[in-house]
Amino acid sequence: MTGTLTWKQLRDLKTSEFTEAGDKWHEVSDRADSDRVRVDRAMSAKLRETQQSESAEAALGRLQRLSRNFQYLHSECGLVRTALNGLASDLVEPQNQLKQALADAAALNFTVHDDGSVSYPAAEVEDLTGAKKEAPGSKVQGSSRLPLEPPGLGQPGQSSLYPGYSGFKPLNPNAAKAQDVADRVARAVRSAGEIDARYAKTLTGLKAEKGLDVTAATLKDVARDTSDVRSTAGMYLGENVPEDKSPAERKKWWDGLTDEQRQEYLEIAPDLVGSLDGIPAVARDEANRNYLPVLIDDLGRRGGDDAETKLNALRMIQEKLGEPSRPPMFLLGIGDEGNGRAIVSYGNPDTSRNVSAYVPGLSTRLNDEFVTDTMKRAQDTAKGAQRVDPSSASIIWLGYDAPQNVDVMSRGDAQRGAPAYNQFMAGLSATNQNADPHVTAIGHSYGSLTVGTAAKQSGGIPGVDDVILLGSPGVDAQKATDLGVGKEHVFVGAADNDPVTHLPSKDEAALGWLTGGPLGVAVGRDLFDIDNDDVYFGKDPASKAFGAQRFLVDDGPRMVMDGGGFDAHSQYFTPEKDQVSADNIANIVAGHPENIVREKHR
Repeated sequence: MTGTLTWKQLRDLKTSEFTEAGDKWHEVSDRADSDRVRVDRAMSAKLRETQQSESAEAALGRLQRLSRNFQYLHSECGLVRTALNGLASDLVEPQNQLKQALADAAALNFTVHDDGSVSYPAAEVEDLTGAKKEAPGSKVQGSSRLPLEPPGLGQPGQSSLYPGYSGFKPLNPNAAKAQDVADRVARAVRSAGEIDARYAKTLTGLKAEKGLDVTAATLKDVARDTSDVRSTAGMYLGENVPEDKSPAERKKWWDGLTDEQRQEYLEIAPDLVGSLDGIPAVARDEANRNYLPVLIDDLGRRGGDDAETKLNALRMIQEKLGEPSRPPMFLLGIGDEGNGRAIVSYGNPDTSRNVSAYVPGLSTRLNDEFVTDTMKRAQDTAKGAQRVDPSSASIIWLGYDAPQNVDVMSRGDAQRGAPAYNQFMAGLSATNQNADPHVTAIGHSYGSLTVGTAAKQSGGIPGVDDVILLGSPGVDAQKATDLGVGKEHVFVGAADNDPVTHLPSKDEAALGWLTGGPLGVAVGRDLFDIDNDDVYFGKDPASKAFGAQRFLVDDGPRMVMDGGGFDAHSQYFTPEKDQVSADNIANIVAGHPENIVREKHR
C-alpha cells in the first residue's frame, strides 16, 4: 500500500495477497539455501580434495563469493517473507474493526462517505410536554481519538428542544451512534496506516543496491536487518506463542507449525522459543545460538560491572559452542535476568535414554567460573555416564537465582526456583523420544534445597526416577521419603570435611557460639569434631535418620586444620579430585545404582 490509506482500500484489502507473496519469497530463500549447500559441499569440497594449484585457489575464492551471495539471498528473502506475513497478520484486526463499524452503519441506515464522515437521518423525539418533534439528521466527522465533548452540545442561544434549556441542540439519538461509527472507522484506518508505514520502512531497509558484492561485512548487516524485522513483526510472531501453556501443549504447538513457521521463530525471534520448555532440544539450541550474539551486543551497550560479568561469560560460552565438544553441547537456555541464566546439555536430552539435570547452588551466577567450572561438572557427569551407557546426557540448569553467600541463605530463592525447575523437567518429559527415559535430578549445595523443594510440590518433579543430593545444607525435609521417589532412589554424597553439609540448624546458628554465625558454628564443629544430624535446612541428608542411600566420596581437605576452606564442597563431580564420587554419580545417572560404592550414614 502506498499513499494515504482510505477506509475503502482497507475494506477491500486482501491480506492473502501478502502471504502469497511471502510464499514466493520463501521459495527463493529455500532455493538460495539449497544452492549454497551445493556450492559448499559439492563444488568447493570436491575442488579442495582433488586440486592444489593457484588456479584452484582462485576458483575456490570465486566459489566462496558465490556461497556468500546465496547465503545473503537466503537470509534477506527470508526476512522479506516474515515481514509480509507479519503485515498480513497485523492488518487483520483493524480491517475487522472497520468491517464491523461499516456493518453497524448499514444496520442503522447511516451513510459512510469517502472521507470517513457519517451521515445519519432525522429522528422523531418527545419534548418534556410529550409533544412529538423532529430532531434533524446531520453528518459527523470521525476522530481516531475520543471526542472532548459529548455530541449535541451547542452554543448558548441556539434553539432547544426543551424550553428553558438554551445551549442544547435538539438531541437526535442517532447522533451519538453515528459519532461512534465515525470514530471507529477513523481509528481503524489510522491503525492500519501506522502498520503500513512501519512495515514499509522495514521492507525498504531490506533493499540491496544493484550489483552488490556480498562481503563478510555485508553479511553482518543481516543481523541489523533481522533486528528491524523482529521489532516490526514482533506482535505477529509473539501472538501465538503458548507461553502460559504446559510444556506438553507447547510441544504440540511446535510440532503443528510448518517448517517455514518454525524457521521464522528460529531466525527472526529466537528469544521467544529458545527458553520455552517443551520445545525440542535441537530447535532450542539453534534458537539460543542465534540469540546469543544479540544478547552479547545488548550487554555490550549497557555497561556496568554486572553487565560486564555476564558479557564475559556469554562470550566464553559462545567460544565453547564454536569448538568441538564431547559430548556435543546443546544450549537450551540463555538470559541476563537476575544473576544470569544458562542451561547447557552435554548430549542430546531428547534422544538419550538417561538424562540428568543438575541444579547448582551457593554463589553460582553467570560468570567466568560458571563456564570454566560449573559447566565442566555437567560435562564430566555426561562423560562418566556415557561410559556406563552411551545413551546418556547431562544438563547444567542455571534457571534461578542462587544465594551468593552463606549469610543470605533463606528458603526464598529455592521456593522461587523450584517451579521453574519443574517446568523444565516437564519439558524434558514432553520432548524425550524414548518410551520410558531414566531421569535424575541432581542438586548441589543450595541447589539441593531447590531440588528438594521442587520434589515436595504437588506431583513431585515431573518424570524423575532418582534424586542425587551433593554437599547439601538440607532439603527442608526430615526423611528421604518426602522427596516422592522412594528412599531407595534418593542418593547422597556428603564429604565429611565439606563445611556446607555441617551448617548448623537455624536455632543453633542463632546462638552464634565460637566465632559467631552459621559459618562460625561449622568451623567449631570442624575444630572439635562435634556431630549433629540437624543442619541449616532440616535433617542432614547424609544422616541415618534421613534414610537416603549414602555413597562414598573423598572427604577432601579440612576447612581449618588443613587450610582447605570450601575445597571439599566443590569436588564431587571432578574425576581429577574425586574419582570415586564422580563414578558413583555417573552410575546413578546411567541407571546402574547397583554399581555404586556405598558409605555408612553419619
